[in-house]
Amino acid sequence: MEQIITTDNASQSQPDTATRAVDERALAQGPLTALLTAAALTYALDLGSKLVAVSRLEGQEPIAIAGRVLTLQVFRNSGAAFSSGQAFTAVFAAISVAVVVVIARVARRLQSLPWAVALGLLLGGALGNLTDRIFRAPGVFRGHVVDFISVEHFAVFNLADSGIVCGGALAVLLSFLGTSLDSSASQDR
Repeated sequence: MEQIITTDNASQSQPDTATRAVDERALAQGPLTALLTAAALTYALDLGSKLVAVSRLEGQEPIAIAGRVLTLQVFRNSGAAFSSGQAFTAVFAAISVAVVVVIARVARRLQSLPWAVALGLLLGGALGNLTDRIFRAPGVFRGHVVDFISVEHFAVFNLADSGIVCGGALAVLLSFLGTSLDSSASQDR
């Protein structure tokens, strides 16, 4: 005796819908995970390198890495790039806070892996320098950033600055290529 089992098409579409929802959540979490990973790595490398630089290099003669072209020496920077705006330390701290808030808000709609990396580098760098502004002398939101990588005829910087520059350059490139945060190509092309 043969049994015929019928299936209801409506019940078959429910698992597909559930599977699609799980796939969409996993897809959305990939870029968020990449953003948080890039931010955490940038922040950890910056913080660790500054701790080593302060403990081993501060008050010491510069260490030549590539002759006089690249040296390691600790400088305390109250300003921004190239020590500009030294009277505006609190403003730079506020800008860092704003960057963190904006990236946290943008992260909700982020679906692009390259944008996640760019924003993660920016976030990690902003947090690294903000940590110095909050916890280093002379006081909260007036702290001096630890810079220790010196390139002759250029600037003295740290790994947070490198993260900010690399993240910013990647963001400009992605914008130029028309890649949006939701990983769609620009319709204006």
